[in-house]
Amino acid sequence: MRLHLLPYSVFRLQSKHLGGGPPLRQLRCFHCGRAWGRSDLRSPTRASKLLPCRRGAKTSSKLKLNDLPQGVVPLEPLEITNDEPVYPTVVKQAKENMRAFEHCVLLTRVGSFYELYFEQAEEYGPLLNLKVARKKTSAGPVPMAGVPYFQLDRVLKVLVQDLNRHVAISEEFANLPSDTVKSGGLMFDRRVSRIITPGTLIDERFIDAYENNFLLAIHTNPQVTSPTSLSASVDGNVGPPTPNVGLAWLDLSTGDYFTQGVSMSTLASSVARIAPREIILDPTFKKGSLQAALKEFNHLITYLSPEEDVDPTTAPLMVSDDPVSQEDAPDFTAEELYARQILLRYAQSRLRGLDLRLQPPVRRQMPETMSIDKHSLRALEIKTTLRDGHFKGSLLHAVRRTVTSSGARLLNDWLTNPSTSLSIINSRLDLVEYLLSNPALKERLVQLLRRSADSKRLIQKFSLSRGDADDLIALARTIRVTLEIAEALANQQGSPPPQLETPQGLAALVVEQAVARPVNGLLSRLMLDGPAVLADHITEAIDEEGVTTMHRFEELEKAAAAAMAQSVEDNQSTAGETGLTSMTKAEPKSTSKGQEIDFHDVWVMKKRYIDSMYEFNIDGLTYRFSASPVLERLHDRLQDLGGEKANLESSLRERLNATTLTLRWTPGLGHICHLKGKSANLSSSMLDSARTVSSTKSTRSFYLPEWTSLGVTIDQTKLQIRAEEQRVFHGLRDESIMNLVALRKNAAVLDELDIACSSATLAQESQLIRPMVNASVAHKIIGGRHPMVEGSLNEQGRTFTTNDCLVGENGRIWFITGPNMAGKSTFLRQNALISIMAQAGLLVPAEYAELGIVDQIFSRVGSADNLTDNQSTFMVEMLEMANILKEATLRSFVIVDEIGRGTTPEDGIALASLFATHFHVLADMSAPHMKDLTCFCTDVAEESDGAFSYVHRLRQGVNRESHALKVAQLAGEILFGLALRSSTTY
Repeated sequence: MRLHLLPYSVFRLQSKHLGGGPPLRQLRCFHCGRAWGRSDLRSPTRASKLLPCRRGAKTSSKLKLNDLPQGVVPLEPLEITNDEPVYPTVVKQAKENMRAFEHCVLLTRVGSFYELYFEQAEEYGPLLNLKVARKKTSAGPVPMAGVPYFQLDRVLKVLVQDLNRHVAISEEFANLPSDTVKSGGLMFDRRVSRIITPGTLIDERFIDAYENNFLLAIHTNPQVTSPTSLSASVDGNVGPPTPNVGLAWLDLSTGDYFTQGVSMSTLASSVARIAPREIILDPTFKKGSLQAALKEFNHLITYLSPEEDVDPTTAPLMVSDDPVSQEDAPDFTAEELYARQILLRYAQSRLRGLDLRLQPPVRRQMPETMSIDKHSLRALEIKTTLRDGHFKGSLLHAVRRTVTSSGARLLNDWLTNPSTSLSIINSRLDLVEYLLSNPALKERLVQLLRRSADSKRLIQKFSLSRGDADDLIALARTIRVTLEIAEALANQQGSPPPQLETPQGLAALVVEQAVARPVNGLLSRLMLDGPAVLADHITEAIDEEGVTTMHRFEELEKAAAAAMAQSVEDNQSTAGETGLTSMTKAEPKSTSKGQEIDFHDVWVMKKRYIDSMYEFNIDGLTYRFSASPVLERLHDRLQDLGGEKANLESSLRERLNATTLTLRWTPGLGHICHLKGKSANLSSSMLDSARTVSSTKSTRSFYLPEWTSLGVTIDQTKLQIRAEEQRVFHGLRDESIMNLVALRKNAAVLDELDIACSSATLAQESQLIRPMVNASVAHKIIGGRHPMVEGSLNEQGRTFTTNDCLVGENGRIWFITGPNMAGKSTFLRQNALISIMAQAGLLVPAEYAELGIVDQIFSRVGSADNLTDNQSTFMVEMLEMANILKEATLRSFVIVDEIGRGTTPEDGIALASLFATHFHVLADMSAPHMKDLTCFCTDVAEESDGAFSYVHRLRQGVNRESHALKVAQLAGEILFGLALRSSTTY
C-alpha cells in the first residue's frame, strides 16, 4: 500500500490549530496531487495514518536526496469551512432569525404550529405552559416547544401583555418554482413579517376594547435634563413653566395620533394621563432626570435614535387620507417633531413594511384642557381606585353607561382631559339636555348603537392589510346603523314649525332652533354617500351564511389540531420524539354520522350576479347579488363539473354493478374510486386503465384516468373561485380604505352620541343636573354629592348627606376641621370631581351648580413615603405642596387634606396654616390675618348613653375635637364583630 507523501509540517499544524486559530494552509500529496484541507485533518486517526494514495498502478521511482525540496515548503491556504453544526432547514431558518432579531422572542410558523427553539424554548416554554421537547437533528438535540396556530393570541398575551416582551412572528412564504430549485427543494421561506410589542397591538384578541393602546415617544434637549437647568427652573417665576419636552403618541389599533409640548415638571403628570403601554426614548436619556421622572411608571421603555440625516422640521408628518392645509396645520415645536419622527420610525419598523395610515396629528395645548396632575389623577380615583387599583369604584366606572367600546374610550379621554372651552362644554351639555327632553329618541339611539361595531379599529385593520369577511360585514352593519341614526335625528327635526305670526311663535322658533342646534351640528358632520355605497357593495358580495359555515369548519379544524397536538405530546412522553414539525395539518371531520364535510366547497362570496339594484324572480327562484360576473361563470362551470362527476359515478356503478362505488379525493392518494362491502371483491381489471392502489378485506381503492382528469379540473376550478373571492375581498377592503376619512368622522359622531346617551341615562338614574359653566372664578354648588360614595351607599340602602360649597363668593379659601370619619375628605374630593364632570360635558350630582372654568386641579391627599428615593412621608408632602405653589394659577382648584403629619404639633401648625387639618388652633391663628379664609367643620352627635353618630353636613365654625378615641372604639367593635362571626362558622 502506497501512502500519501505529505510535508512533515502537517502534524505540527494539526496539533496546534485544529481547535481554532489562523487557517491552515492547503497540503498536497507529492504522488497523486490530492489536496488535504482542514476538514481532513480534524480526525487525528486520519491525519496520523494517512489514507492510501490512489494514484494508479504500483510503480517505483528513484530520487536523489539533493533533488528533494529543501527548506520551508510553500503551502497553499486550506479551504475555510464552517464549524457550526448543520441543522435542518426549519431550525436553521429559526436560528438565523433569532440572530437578526436578538431582542425579540421568535415564534416560527411550521405547518399548523408556532414553535420556539433553543434557549428561548427552555426559558419561555414553562411560562407558556408548554412541554419543552428535544428535537433530534444530525447536529444534536435542539430544545423546542410548539403551540397550535389558533392559540397564538394566548401566547402573545403572556409574552407581550404580561411579560412586556417583544415578539417576532416568522411566517411561511411559499417559494416560487425557481426559488425552490435554488434553495435545494425548500418549499417555504420563513421571514419575520411583524414585531409585536406592548405599544404596537392592532387587532389581537387580548387588546382592551375599552381603553386606547398608546405608544408614546418623548424627546427633549439633553441640556434640559441637566442638573443646572433643573435647578434654574425650580428657582424661576411662579406659574406654568415653558414647554421644553416634546410628546408624540399614537394608537395603532385606531389611528389616533397626538402631539404635545410639556415641561419637565409636568412630564410625569402628562404620562399618567396618556397611560401609554410603551415609551420610546433616545438612548442619550438612559440616565438622568428624564429617566427618573418615568421610573415610577411600570411602562416598557424602548430606546431608538432619531435619524441624523433627516430634518424633522421639514419631514412630512405622515401620509394621511385627510390632509391638513398649511394654514390649518399646527405649529409644532422642535421637540415635538423629533418625538414624532422617533415614534413613526419605530412604528414602521415594527410593522415590517406595512403602510401606516393615521389620522392627522392633533396638537394638544395646555390651555385647551384642564390639567390634572398625577397625584390628583390617583387621589381622585378617576380611572382606578386609590387603594387597590381596581376599575370598580372609580369615577369612570360610576359614570360610564356607554354601549360601545369606542364610546367608552372617548369618555375615558374626556374625563382625563376635560375641556376648558366654553363652546365645546356647552355643546356637549346641550346634546345631553336635548336627549333628556326626548326620551324616545334616546332609547332609539341606544338600541341602534348597540348594533354598531368598533368601526375605528375595523378600518384601521383594513388600512394595515388585515381583517376578514367578518370585519367587512360588521363595517357594513355599522354603516347601516349610522344611516338609521341620521334618519332618526332628521325625523326628530321634522316636527311642524310653530306659527310665526305672533311674538309667541317667533319666540318658540328661536327656542326650538337653539335646542336643535347640537343635533344639527352632528348631522352636518356625518358623511354618508360614500359609506352607503360601500355598505351596498359589501352586502351584495358577501354571503353571511357562507361565512358562518366557514367558522364552523375552522372550529372543527382547531379541535382536530388540538387533539393531534395532545396525541403527539402523549407519544413524546412515552417514546423518543422528533418534534411537532412532523405533524400535518388536520383535516376537518364529519359533522354527523354518514355526512361528509368538504371544506373546499364553502364559499364566502355570493354566486349569482345581476347588474340591477334589486332581487328578481325566475322560475320560482330568487336570484341575489353576486360578488362578480367572473364568480358567476366559475360557479356555473363548477356546477357543470359536478354534474359530470355524478354521471361518471352513476355510469361506473352500472358498469361494475357496484352500488357502493364513490368518487373521492384523499390527502394521501388523491382522486380515487372507492369500493366497500361486497363490491370490494370486484377486480379493477374489469375497467380499462384502472389500477388498484389500496385494498383491505372490505374496501378497495383504484385509480381511473377519467376520474383523475375530471377531479383535477374540479380542483383547478375551485382554486380559481378561491382566487377570485380573494380578489373581490381585497377590492372591498381597498374601497373601505378609500372611505377611511368619512368612516372615521362618522365613528366620532357615534361616539359622542353614545356618551350623551350615557350621561342622559345616568341623569335619570341618579338625579343629575346640568351645571352652569362660565368664565368666572366662582365655585357654587348647592347640595353636592360624591358620585362614587353615593353609589356605594345606595347599594347598602343608605343615603348620602349633601353639602354646599361656595368657594369664590364666600371666601376663596375654606378651612375645614372636624373629627375623623366625619366626611372632610369626601367633601374635598366631591367638589373637584364635580368640576371635572362639568368640564367633560357631563351632568353633575348636585341640586344646583354654577362653576367657573378651572385650568388645573391639584390635590394633596393621603400619606405615603418613597423609601427608594430616601423620602419620608413628610418630605413627600412638602414636595407635593411645593409643586402646587409653583404651578397653580388664579383659575386652579386645590384641595389639601392632612398636611404636616410626621412632625410635632407645633411644626405641623406652622406648616399647615392654609389647609384642612386636625390642627384646630390654625383657625385662631389664620382667621385674623386672612380675609378670604372661611372656617367650616363637621361634627359628632353624642347620646346620653354614650352612643354617637357622625354629622356629615358642614356648618360654619371650628371643631376643636378630633374624637380619635371614638374611631378607635368603632374599629374595635368592627374587629370584635368579625371575630365573633368567624368563631360562629366553626
